[in-house]
Amino acid sequence: MNETILIPVIVLSTIGVLAAVVLYFVAQKFKVFEDHRIDEVEAMLPGANCGGCGYPGCRKFAQVFVESDNAESLFCPVGGNEMMSQIAEHLGKTVSAQAKKVAVIRCNGDCENTRKLTSYDGPQNCRIAVATFEGENGCSFGCVGYGDCVSVCEFDAIIIDEKTGLPVVTTDKCTACGKCVEICPRDIIELRKTNKKDLKIYVACMNKDRGARAKKNCDVACIACTKCVQVCPHDAIVITDNLAYIDDEKCKLCRKCVVVCPTTSIIETNFPPRKVQEPVSAVKE
Repeated sequence: MNETILIPVIVLSTIGVLAAVVLYFVAQKFKVFEDHRIDEVEAMLPGANCGGCGYPGCRKFAQVFVESDNAESLFCPVGGNEMMSQIAEHLGKTVSAQAKKVAVIRCNGDCENTRKLTSYDGPQNCRIAVATFEGENGCSFGCVGYGDCVSVCEFDAIIIDEKTGLPVVTTDKCTACGKCVEICPRDIIELRKTNKKDLKIYVACMNKDRGARAKKNCDVACIACTKCVQVCPHDAIVITDNLAYIDDEKCKLCRKCVVVCPTTSIIETNFPPRKVQEPVSAVKE
């Protein structure tokens, strides 16, 4: 009886030892040696795993950074230039400073500027709403307002204004990770360069309808009148598909386009109030 139990135990133990030895040599044969600097760089990153760098998570970004011969094109928008310089110095590499960007909402079609034509009773989700109907105000290009962008923002940088029904970006919190840009089904969110004091000028409209139709649905729609193009001294504005666009790299913030826009679709932010020109008094004879 004892031998009946002992023999299987010895056989199984022998098989287990042999299997362990085989697995050990296989593991040594196919062992992958990972550069310890990847862990070091990952520890220096903010750990947001937002994908704003173009890679799926901070660790993948760290791996690419360590393995790349040229890191000039790599950038973590959350950490910014200071953090990138620290990592580059740690690895003995060079990186290029990049302009800070922030998300802007290219739609100003709030309740006061548009007229509600229909009602939507479906799920409160922008992508579903866009797939099922044109829009409550007749504009098939404007913001739907159900907050898909809010739900994906990991930095609490976007809220939906209860009064206007439009998203509002808090510049100080925005890291330009781009998640809101990717999820918006109407493509109304854009990452634009920030200047000193967060000065920005951009066209807050995405309507590509012709002028009369665009204006019918929204009082502040761009009507492609070309007045902004004519006054811009820096060739920073182009008209494409009935819609004006301001290149933030060429724009010098002169604000001439803002003054001539007949529908006020061009937005200026954080500029000081304009000086009011007093009327010239009549010359006495």
